[in-house]
Amino acid sequence: MKLEKNSSEISKSKTILSGIQPSGKLHLGNYFGAMKQHLEMQEKGDAFYFMANYHTLTSISDGNRLRENTLDVALDYLALGLDPEKCTFFIQSDVPQVTELSWILGTICPVSLMEKGVAFKDKVANGLAPNIGLFTYPILQAADILIYNSDLVPVGADQKQNVEICRDLAGKFNNIYGDEYLKIPEPYIVESVAVVPGTDGRKMSKSYGNTIQIFDEGKTLKKKVMSIKTDSTPLEEPKDPEICNVYALIKLFASPEKQEEVAEKYRAGGYGYGHAKKELLGLIDNYFAEARERRKKLAEDSDYVFDVLKTGAEKARERAEEVMEPIREATGLIRHFKMV
Repeated sequence: MKLEKNSSEISKSKTILSGIQPSGKLHLGNYFGAMKQHLEMQEKGDAFYFMANYHTLTSISDGNRLRENTLDVALDYLALGLDPEKCTFFIQSDVPQVTELSWILGTICPVSLMEKGVAFKDKVANGLAPNIGLFTYPILQAADILIYNSDLVPVGADQKQNVEICRDLAGKFNNIYGDEYLKIPEPYIVESVAVVPGTDGRKMSKSYGNTIQIFDEGKTLKKKVMSIKTDSTPLEEPKDPEICNVYALIKLFASPEKQEEVAEKYRAGGYGYGHAKKELLGLIDNYFAEARERRKKLAEDSDYVFDVLKTGAEKARERAEEVMEPIREATGLIRHFKMV
């Protein structure tokens, strides 16, 4: 199987599909792990980006919280530079065809295929309830991808299995019904994705409670940065920047020249972790300063945000209906009205 790897290979004719769960406040791990790539790819292809609120129901059972989180994610993306004129931006549940296709795919999916899911086992191991929604998560994810005739699905190497499951289900459906009803997508392996350390040194994750949120500011941001775990090397002694969580975060924000400057201070001694944390604090604050101000203005213009999501949903539903109509015909599902 050929894997798309280099973003320069993406053409405007290719549909890119990616989603993000509105399961909580977005943090630096979300930004450098996915959002930054999404913002870059909207310039390169026909990008469809959605907030995966159906998926989030596997971990959140509070309607008000889910609504708030979903709108927060929309504000974050728009503030950071997502351009609704260059991509299709919408909420997953605004496209009913996705759950329709998910059910159809579920009827041809072997239980054994779901039992092989690494992500399910990992999430249960991390404390999520082993509900059916979580177990069949890859089927709904496959529908998310296939319903828009997606060509490329940007993922880290550790997430490739779910795209392979999607490809398996699309191929099986096409084989059963005797035609190329579903386009088989390619995983787009994002090799440059950084592993962002949290304040405790583990991978930054909402489930670990070790995050620095993208739009944290003031005392909240300072408190989190100053709490980053470091070793007990005295201030005056030389330090190895490459094993320091603070420096790992500095590298995400600083220019190559600035990185080397800070690294030299580590190695020379007389430069403490407190100094490095203050350096990091300034870098984070400056990096998101303009986006932070845009977000505050967007939060006061809810009509604009809802219009963006409504327009995106209309476009996504139109594409989804083009895919679903021949599938309904092939499977014998009768409809007495047109879905829009």
